[in-house]
Amino acid sequence: MTYDFLVVGGGIAGLSFAIKAARHGSVAVLTKQGAEVSNTSWAQGGVACVMGVDDSFEQHIADTLDAGAGLCHEDIVRMIIEQAPERMRELMQWGVEFDHSPDGQLVLGREGGHTQRRILHKGDTTGREIAESLLAKARATPGITFFENHFAIDLITTAKLGYASENRCLGMYAFDEASGEVITFRSDRVVLATGGSGRVYLYTTNPKIATGDGVAMAWRAGATIANMEFVQFHPTCLYHPTVKNFLITEAMRGEGGVLIGQDGKEFMEKYDPRKSLAPRDIVARAIDREIKRTGSPCVYLDMTSQSQAFLQERFPNIYKTCLDLGIDIAKQPIPVVPAAHYQCGGVRTDEHGRSSLRGLYAIGEVACTGLHGANRLASNSLLEGAVMAHNAYTDVLRKLPLPPEHGAAGLQDHELPPWKSGNVTDVDELVVIYHNWDEIRRLMWDYVSIVRTSKRLQRAAMRLQNLQREVQEFYWNFKITTPLLELRNLVQVAALIVDSAQNRRESRGLHYTMDYTQADPHSQDSQMRRA
Repeated sequence: MTYDFLVVGGGIAGLSFAIKAARHGSVAVLTKQGAEVSNTSWAQGGVACVMGVDDSFEQHIADTLDAGAGLCHEDIVRMIIEQAPERMRELMQWGVEFDHSPDGQLVLGREGGHTQRRILHKGDTTGREIAESLLAKARATPGITFFENHFAIDLITTAKLGYASENRCLGMYAFDEASGEVITFRSDRVVLATGGSGRVYLYTTNPKIATGDGVAMAWRAGATIANMEFVQFHPTCLYHPTVKNFLITEAMRGEGGVLIGQDGKEFMEKYDPRKSLAPRDIVARAIDREIKRTGSPCVYLDMTSQSQAFLQERFPNIYKTCLDLGIDIAKQPIPVVPAAHYQCGGVRTDEHGRSSLRGLYAIGEVACTGLHGANRLASNSLLEGAVMAHNAYTDVLRKLPLPPEHGAAGLQDHELPPWKSGNVTDVDELVVIYHNWDEIRRLMWDYVSIVRTSKRLQRAAMRLQNLQREVQEFYWNFKITTPLLELRNLVQVAALIVDSAQNRRESRGLHYTMDYTQADPHSQDSQMRRA
């Protein structure tokens, strides 16, 4: 199946790119589940963008650099932040509705690490508003074809096909879950927008689709991967026996919420002068330390200083969800714990979303642009997705222009072989796959979590080596299924995180190790490429 553009992922980055690229050629959008399921749709807080009269680009840049703990690329930070207003106006033109005051002014929120109110939001379901609006726009755009429930397996490259020329991306194989067949997609312009890898941890705020598929595929294809050790743990995930991954947005602390212990006392002043509005890496470590110090299973976010009416209007989804679970947040504090939330590393790209592999772009959470450094500033992620989608769109037309008679005629320089499954049998022991899945997530939580040690990382690396061999044997000897493909990617991403963490012998941002508690003044990005 031949397309001018091949986009993997249906969140803010993938759909923004697809909508624009469709003006110039045919676009295939592959989504792992239904097109409405994406990391974007789970985002609560909003989009950071300088819109207030008291705000400035310089202040937003300074806040981002401070949160990134010395590893942000300042040129990238400046470029993305200065593009933000134009991209947000574009989203609104496409149908995205942010909250406005009765007189028509944008209502701006504040979150941890921000010195000004600059968060555009739609209640506490901003991501859902963006995802639904962009999906409606994309479905109505001629030239875009959706392939839902198509799991991208592997990228096809000239190196894999045995060509001696420069290695470049030619397309990919994808598993059609409905038919059980593997489809070959041919394109000279492949865009990964697959989101993150939060499901590599036992406790996460991410949806089930977040298994690091894009990073794993890019790694296997030979692209450079960077900064995978920097996994952001959101400080406030709801602590509840049955609801395991419900996020309590940072915007609540921006609206006066304070973190308290089981004794009802605030504790953040012991760790940072910004208290509950400190950046996420600081708050998550503080909560982790308080839980270990007191033996309490959680801490609490106290919103009782705000009225019931305000909470119902500003945070309707959180208010209702908690109330359904027997927690009236207007009268009692919310039990919270940290959980894996955001992947700051990923496929190394430049300011245009270009990876090290010609023909392959990566945008959104799957990419490592240099914006986030060692710790992401709240609500900079949706912003990055929108800006980098635009940059990739303009660059791909310049660097990989469509021929005058574009389409299939321009894509016949390389023949792609069909998928070969070999002599395989159906998986008759799915329990083994699920057991390995569970083991990976538990060992990552126990050994590669908020606070690390060299010994824990070494234990994780040894066990992951064995798991990788087991998973590879499953992959080659059994008929492929979605759980098997996810497990293959999950174990690969876990290994990349551990290897990166072992190589960083300092504590910086989201990577904190008891063996090297100080920051290295000569620290740089960690970069890896498959030999």
